[in-house]
Amino acid sequence: MSYATTEITSAEIASDNPVHQRLYFPYEEASKMINGKVLELGCGWGRGVEKLISAANHYTGLDKNTELIKALQAKYPEHTFKTANFPDLSDFEDNTFDYVVTFQVIEHIQDDKKFLAEAHRVLKPGGKIILTTVNKKFSLSRNPWHVREYHTLELKNLMESYFSIVDTMGVNGNEKVWDYYEKNKISVQKLMQWDVLDLQHKLPSWLLRIPYEYMNRKNRNKLMIEKNTEVSDIDWKDYYVCLKPDESLDFYFVGTK
Repeated sequence: MSYATTEITSAEIASDNPVHQRLYFPYEEASKMINGKVLELGCGWGRGVEKLISAANHYTGLDKNTELIKALQAKYPEHTFKTANFPDLSDFEDNTFDYVVTFQVIEHIQDDKKFLAEAHRVLKPGGKIILTTVNKKFSLSRNPWHVREYHTLELKNLMESYFSIVDTMGVNGNEKVWDYYEKNKISVQKLMQWDVLDLQHKLPSWLLRIPYEYMNRKNRNKLMIEKNTEVSDIDWKDYYVCLKPDESLDFYFVGTK
C-alpha cells in the first residue's frame, strides 16, 4: 500500500527523503532502549515497526487508519495492531506496557493532556514514554494538520505534569541536514510572500489542507530537481540526539513513570 501525502511522508517518493529519514531516525534510537511490552501510539504505515519489533518482546501498534492497521496485522501476525481514536486507550488496563513510543503524534491531538495521562496510566511503574514532536521554533509555515506545536518549555512543563522524570533532548542534524533546511526555508519564504493577507493564520485548518498539500509537494519536488544529490544523499545517520532541544529540529523527550 502506498501513501503519498506530504503529512504522512513516504519512503518511496524521492523528494520526501530528507523528511522520511528524519522521521525514521527516532526508531533507531528507541530500539537501543526498549524491551518487554511496547505500545506505539500512531504507527502509521509502519515506518519503524520492524525496528521496534526487533527489540521488543511484544509490540502493539495503534492508528486511526483501518486500512493501514489491517495491512500491518497481516504482515506481522505475531504482534497486535488495532484501530484507535486518541487519546482514548480504554482497551488497555493500567500498568500494562514497559514502553510507550509516540513519534510526531501529539501535535495532532486536541486533548494533549489526556493523551499523556492515558500513556502514563498504561505504563508500568518505572516505564517510559519516548515522544517526538516538531520544534515550533523551526516551523516554516502553519501546518493545518497540527492542532498545536510546542516550544521547549511548553512541552517540558506539560510532560512534567504526568511523569516523575523528563529527559529533554532533540533530533538534530549535520551540515547536510541544515543545508537542506535552509534551502527549504528560502523556498517556503518565497511562496509565503504571496500570502499578503496572512491567510495561513486566519483561515480554518480544514480550508488550508488542500492548498498546503499542493504547495508542500510542489516545493519538495522543486528542491529535488534543483538539489537532487543533496536531497537523495541524506540518510538517517545524518541525524543525531542532541542535548540542546531548543536548537533541534524536533524534540526527543523521554518521560519516566
